[in-house]
Amino acid sequence: MCRLILATGRFDAGDILDAAVDMSCGRTADHDGPTNVHPNGWGAVWRQHDAPHGLAVHRDVRPLGESAEDSPIRGVETDFLAVHARHATLPRNQGLRCTHPLERGGAYPWYFMHNGFLPTVHQLLGMAESEFDSGEYFDYIVPKDTRALDEASTLRLLAAIPQGGSSGNAIAVSPDHAYVIHWTTPGTAAQRYFRMHTVTTERFRVVASEVVPSLAPPEQWQPLEPGLLLRVPLTPATDPVLS
Repeated sequence: MCRLILATGRFDAGDILDAAVDMSCGRTADHDGPTNVHPNGWGAVWRQHDAPHGLAVHRDVRPLGESAEDSPIRGVETDFLAVHARHATLPRNQGLRCTHPLERGGAYPWYFMHNGFLPTVHQLLGMAESEFDSGEYFDYIVPKDTRALDEASTLRLLAAIPQGGSSGNAIAVSPDHAYVIHWTTPGTAAQRYFRMHTVTTERFRVVASEVVPSLAPPEQWQPLEPGLLLRVPLTPATDPVLS
């Protein structure tokens, strides 16, 4: 299981990095899940005008709390940043290959961050067994050659996932848009662990796996509605208000 955070607008990237560290280390944990510490690597994607396709990426297989200062993020000036801290559900799925954001390259790249365990998605891809559930979920929910996600279509795909998993919470990023998928399998235990929250100020909007008081007082945060796709335009400029 993992922790996610996305920021858009006018913010300090170091503040968002610190918030991700707090979540990854369990400092802000206030939920019913079994996982407080997320030590199995981390990654980030942010908007950077001089990067290929306007997006820069960082990945590290070390715990976020131990390696945050070895990343370039604290000094980044950007209007969009997403960070993922990982706790691998299956010990075999560790290392750089499984470190988010997962990436689909090509002329129109996508980056993908997932929080949850969806070991049945492989069935919808015609696979005999699951090899890496987050990678399979990426291929399923963002089909190849996709340039945009539609809320109705995405929710139909989510509803078709066979029972046996937990959450499809995710951040998907393309050169033109970022999307927050907020969805948990009906009947899943630890509903509070998978409930994402958001806060909007005059300068920025943040969506995160947990309430992070260092970014805004707890009473200003709101839980996201279940079964939701939020869209963040990345061109020509990011707006703090998600649609």
